[in-house]
Amino acid sequence: MTERICVVPKVHGVGGMVSFLHKFSAGARARGVQVTNDLADGPYAAVLVIGGTRELPALLRTRQRGVRVVQRLDGLNWIHRVRPVSLRHSLRSEFGNQLLAFIRRYVAGTIIYQSEFSRWWWNKRFGQQKKPFAVIHNGVDLDTYLPGEGRPQDYYRLLVVEGSLGGGYEDGLGNAIRLAEGLSNRGLPMQVQVVGEVSPALRAEWQARSGVPLLWSGLLPREHIPAIDRGAHLLFSADVHPACPNAVIEALACGLPVVAFDTGSLSELVTAETGFIGPYGSDSWRLESPVSANLVAGAENILKNWSSFSWAARFRAQEFFGLEKMTDRYLEVLLG
Repeated sequence: MTERICVVPKVHGVGGMVSFLHKFSAGARARGVQVTNDLADGPYAAVLVIGGTRELPALLRTRQRGVRVVQRLDGLNWIHRVRPVSLRHSLRSEFGNQLLAFIRRYVAGTIIYQSEFSRWWWNKRFGQQKKPFAVIHNGVDLDTYLPGEGRPQDYYRLLVVEGSLGGGYEDGLGNAIRLAEGLSNRGLPMQVQVVGEVSPALRAEWQARSGVPLLWSGLLPREHIPAIDRGAHLLFSADVHPACPNAVIEALACGLPVVAFDTGSLSELVTAETGFIGPYGSDSWRLESPVSANLVAGAENILKNWSSFSWAARFRAQEFFGLEKMTDRYLEVLLG
């Protein structure tokens, strides 16, 4: 009998959850495992909950029938606690945290954390659960995300790839631009390319203030990202306390070295041979301004030894972040 699993919710749009759903579902089907996104479409051997779902009654009934329920957990909503946001945004963020925490405690039989950092964060905020768990980093299609040519020859390009640089995440853009300015002050001609949603007001503000050229690419389809990665010299991971950013793993697979401040899971993903993870230098949980001097020095070293860092980045992706390896580990947890 062909194995079947159910993956919920069926998310749409852009972002890490959507990317994971497509990659994992395709990988499962390639291994002969059928995938449904409807809890009513039984029978199936297990349910994978990507974060949370509002179909709690159906999920609880599924659990009561003896079906294995596995929850995949990212990070927590937290920006609203340190930055002024609308009441609606704050309530949605807290509701999201509580929904995920309820499923984690009362419904899921097994938890998959995207990183050791993510596991630490959930245990710290909502307590450690005495149930099976696994830590599985995200994966990337190594046949699609490949090293190649396309980088500018007369200047260096610093790339930022984020779904959105708003809603409290605007500081990441400023940190990237200040890094490029620091490198420019050391005699390295720089450009910052931004892939993601940026408000017109924020774009105009930085266009007027920046000491380096800025290239605004907007939101792009997933299939454009490999060429974008191959066209840069460095990726700056702008998120603070990310659980396991796809952009970092995709960059490594393309041989693109990564620079970032040491927050979240980044030190799990990027080694000293594949990029530079520098100290934040202040309280990152309060979103205080970071100290970028060490980051500038680390990035300069990468640019001056780019080929060796690029080779090591690709090698690390091949060894640890292949999509097939990720899919196999998920299916092992789901189907035993």
